[in-house]
Amino acid sequence: MASLTKNPNVNAWVDEMIALTKPDNVVWIDGSDEQLQALREEAVSTGEMLVMNQDEYPGCLYHRTLPNDVARVEDRTFICSRNKDDAGPTNNWCDPKEMYAKLTPMYDGVMKGRTMYVIPYSMGPIGSPLAKVGVELTDSIYVVLNMDIMTRMGAKAFENLGDTSDDFVRGLHSKAQVDPENRYIVHFPEDNTIWSINSAYGGNVLLGKKCFALRIASFQGKNEGWMAEHMLILGVEKPDGEVKYITAAFPSACGKTNLAMLIPPVCYTEQGYKVWTVGDDIAWLKQGEDGRLYAINPENGFFGVAPGTNAKSNYNALASTKKNTIFTNVALNNDNMTPWWEGLDKNPPVNATEWKGEKVNGPEYAAAGNKLAHPNSRFTAPAENCPCISSEFNNPQGVPISAIIFGGRRAKTTPLVYQAFDWNHGTYMGSAVSSETTAAATGAVGVLRHDPMAMKPFIGYNVGDYWAHWIEMGEKLGDKAPKIFNVNWFKKDDEGNFMWPGFGDNMRVLDWIIKRCEGTVDAVETAIGYVPKAEDINVTGIEDEITPERMQELLAVDKDLWVEEIAEMRRYYNDDIAAKGGRIPDVLYKELDELEARLNK
Repeated sequence: MASLTKNPNVNAWVDEMIALTKPDNVVWIDGSDEQLQALREEAVSTGEMLVMNQDEYPGCLYHRTLPNDVARVEDRTFICSRNKDDAGPTNNWCDPKEMYAKLTPMYDGVMKGRTMYVIPYSMGPIGSPLAKVGVELTDSIYVVLNMDIMTRMGAKAFENLGDTSDDFVRGLHSKAQVDPENRYIVHFPEDNTIWSINSAYGGNVLLGKKCFALRIASFQGKNEGWMAEHMLILGVEKPDGEVKYITAAFPSACGKTNLAMLIPPVCYTEQGYKVWTVGDDIAWLKQGEDGRLYAINPENGFFGVAPGTNAKSNYNALASTKKNTIFTNVALNNDNMTPWWEGLDKNPPVNATEWKGEKVNGPEYAAAGNKLAHPNSRFTAPAENCPCISSEFNNPQGVPISAIIFGGRRAKTTPLVYQAFDWNHGTYMGSAVSSETTAAATGAVGVLRHDPMAMKPFIGYNVGDYWAHWIEMGEKLGDKAPKIFNVNWFKKDDEGNFMWPGFGDNMRVLDWIIKRCEGTVDAVETAIGYVPKAEDINVTGIEDEITPERMQELLAVDKDLWVEEIAEMRRYYNDDIAAKGGRIPDVLYKELDELEARLNK
């Protein structure tokens, strides 16, 4: 099949990879409905995909991966920079020459008897000055169909590249034998290249997602003066129609997708407030001509965790899955070919197929302590399905950001919300993001896991240089920089119960954040930052639950706990980062010293 581009850089690289992998056929993906429909039919005919109930789930397909291939594999994920120090302490490093030498024989002839699909795609709206182009070569129809949902895929993606540019990300993927012993997800940032082999699971093989949009893009952003962040983007529309845009970064299991698609409480919707989703996972941020920071969502869909998603926890996410969605590793109700997962409702289907493909009696199987859906089972859903998708979703200029929010899961130390004194203090707050483990994560509960800016697994270079890049961005933005906040929805009382209702009620905190950005509400200056006055958080409708006393507890700053926090941050900076080659900017040590001095005053 003829190439879709005249660009010699693309064509030479594709030819080189064809010579290496030796596929029987090569298909260039033009993104046409006819081509995609033929691929869906082929995947169904071979049993790789199943067709869901087309009355209830039109256009939806089902896929299961092998039990050894169900999640991102951080221990098999590498950053291969030429200089080891450039990968830093948060990444696995290997010399690029050594890694190419190891992997090239694995790819040699790996696509014999298979078809290579050449996928051109744009991260970000076609024509956006913030967008970037990738080309992924794969032997998986599953990858093609998911990339169609997750990116702007097809011939039109080459419009941004043109006929001469070499600025595209080269992605090579083969599922090979799906062998976990030889599974590698490898990034060569200086070569704009990603190689993935022996996995067929989304996070390892949809190379536009974490691999390009965060690991490679964070490195590009450092070199080109912009930022790639693991952040949702939402707009809060006020009763007068003005929309304020916010980005937020949380570690996993901290309610990121729920916040991105939040439905405000009645006391807000009655006044005319609305929340609009621009993105649920990744933000690319660049200074605009007016000096402000603008964000686009480089993705075109949602790759969401299914378990726990229901009409109450996230109505908008659930609604997004109702058509043209691919479900991976969820359970099936065999009576009507509909998906099911833990947390969808309380009624496991009696005639069920669990995620590995075994037919079971759902209620009995669940009662014996088994999971019908894999805990990391997924839906890949088009963003346009989301009832609250922003009208600015495809705006090539992006949306102007007023506030940046960090958050984690902390039972005691961190108040419900507080504001940084300035950008550098906010950068320190981001570097200190951490979460206490829940029982689901590991055997031990309450162990502190550091996850700076919620980016720990996704920074494509040295974490210290990444923090320095944040500081540089702040200098560039000056007084146009967004204000930075920290939230904690997970504070607990002495009985171990969550003190804040969370979910839609988090709108009450967003409301205060926006008022702070507009300068229409005061705050209390504390050692850790600006904390709300208790009466300034709107509790209309939840007064019985959130009494003035409870609000004081939610906003309290416990000096002893913060002294412990500072000691832990010194240990983290020195032992986990600096001692292992992380180049921590002096500014962050200064912020830590000043925080300690304020606490001791």
